Order: sequence, then structure tokens, then C-alpha cells
Amino acid sequence: MCKPSIEVAVGVLLQPDGRVLLGSRPADKPWPGWWELPGGKIEPGEDVMQALSRELREELDIEVTEAQPWVTYTHEYPKNFVKLYFCLVRGWQGEPRGMEGQELAWVRPAGPLDVGPVLPATEPPLKWLQLPERYLITQIEEPAHLPRYLQQLEQALQQGLALVQFREPGWAAREDAEFLLHQAFLQVVSLCHRYQARCLVNSVHPQSWWDHADGVHLRASDALALAERRHDTLTAFPALNQGLIGISAHNESDIELARKIQADFLVLGHVLETRSHPGDPGMGWARFAELASQAGRPVYAIGGQSSQTLDPARRHGAHGIAGIRKLMDGPQA
Repeated sequence: MCKPSIEVAVGVLLQPDGRVLLGSRPADKPWPGWWELPGGKIEPGEDVMQALSRELREELDIEVTEAQPWVTYTHEYPKNFVKLYFCLVRGWQGEPRGMEGQELAWVRPAGPLDVGPVLPATEPPLKWLQLPERYLITQIEEPAHLPRYLQQLEQALQQGLALVQFREPGWAAREDAEFLLHQAFLQVVSLCHRYQARCLVNSVHPQSWWDHADGVHLRASDALALAERRHDTLTAFPALNQGLIGISAHNESDIELARKIQADFLVLGHVLETRSHPGDPGMGWARFAELASQAGRPVYAIGGQSSQTLDPARRHGAHGIAGIRKLMDGPQA
């Protein structure tokens, strides 16, 4: 017998300091006393944003003024499936209060939480919220550029950059290139750690480097190769269990692969025309939004991204933006 499935709009209310609102389940509902994000069932004739606004008005006595789609995620409970449309809510009128007798608490996603237990479907978004909105990809290119690049990187880290990917496929060919490249990688990781930022290593580089990073970013081709070599990828490749797993995606097949290897996030694009793809306008925001809604995890937009595109990216379901050049400039979130 197939389990029933329901669709739910969920509000992730965020304070400017990163705290998120949780509420306790009322005594007359399933899972009483457990803590969750506010929201409720999407009624016939409603779209996600309409249901979100209604539910937050009924539960919290607030009027939503700024909300964007974020992650659509399906969770299996013992008796049913719940398709959760998580939406980031950054603006509202009124002071949230428990209209159904529930307790409320503002918590920091990184924890430890002051409340609990937390509903199982609430655990993934609390983890996702720990991902920053900007994801920088290095482009040092050759040894002579390293000192200047490290200076620029440090300035960005001082301004709040918190996630970096070391990716240098075009490092100049020379006898000591591998040694110099590895030393550059270690210096970038060390600099990131000095500012409590995380540094992932791209899978173009040796797997032996993965243990020195805070995770790995897989090219789609490498993720496919890993998945094909072993049925249980995460067991067969212990390094994938350590830190974050990102994957580059361009289409539905890549998104399915990300689910198979249980990636923590995707980088999807390219969205807009960029110097690396001259003359190619990219997939555009409509196609990006269509694919991002299928991912089931946070998605970074890449291709022509800068501080000016962060808001459009959010409106189309992006967790944030990824890029090489323009993410070095200006204040970091």
C-alpha cells in the first residue's frame, strides 16, 4: 500500500544575525512537543507563496513582506510522505507570536540548539542554513600570481567570505608544477582556516588532497565515475564522508546524480553570459529556477554572477551565487 503524500509550505524566518524561528508542536497534533519550522498544508487553489502567507498569518500573526523560494524537499515519515516547499522569509510585519499555543524560539542553525527535540524534516534546512551565500572559485593560474592572489583572498575573507573552492586546472605546465600547485593549495586552505572559512578542493585535483580540505567539489563527470564504480558511493569512498560535498550541475541528469551521491549542494549554470563562455547567453533565470526546484538541496547560481545578481538569484530559488572574479569584490555576506 502506497503511503499518502501531502504538500506543505514552510517559512524559514531569518533575522539579520542569522537566527531562525522554530516553534513547538501543539499537544493536539502528531509529534507533540517537537520543534519545527512554521508552515502548513497547501490548500486546493493555492500556490506556495499564498499558502505560506496564510499559514504564517494564522500561526504567527504576521504579514509576510519578503519571501523567496529556497529548497523543495521530500521527507518520508512512518505514515506518509511530506513534500516541503521551504521558503526564506526575510521581511514581515508584526511580532511573531504563537497563535496556536505553541512556544517560539529564535535559534542559531549551527547550534547547539536551546530547544528540542527537532522534527526530522527540520534538521536538513538547519544544516543548509550554515552554507554562506557566496562561494568563491579560485583562479590563480600560475605560481607567479600566487602572492597577489593570496592578498586579494585575505581581503575578501576579512570582509566575510566563508566558502572557497580550490580549482586550478590550467596551472602552467612545468617540471615542479605538481609540487608548487600542492603548496598553493595548502596555503589557500590555511588562509581560509585563519578566518574560520571553509575550503573545498575540486575533483580535478588528486584524491589524496581531499583530507586536507573541508570537503570536495565534484565535477559532474567525476561524480558519475564514482557512482558507477561502486553501488554505495559514500561507503566505497570514505573521503566523501568528511566535510561538504558539492557538485557542478547543468541539467536534470546532473541533479539526479547529486541526489544519488547525497551532495550537500549544487552549483548550477551557467546562468548568464560570462567571459568563460563568450557569445553564449546561458540557460537564463527561468531555466535555472526550473532545475533548482528539482534539486532537493541548496543551489548556487554560476555564470555572470556578482553582488548585483544575488537578489535575482534568490528570487529564482538560489541559495546564493558562485563565481571566480566578481566575488572577490565588495562586502561579503
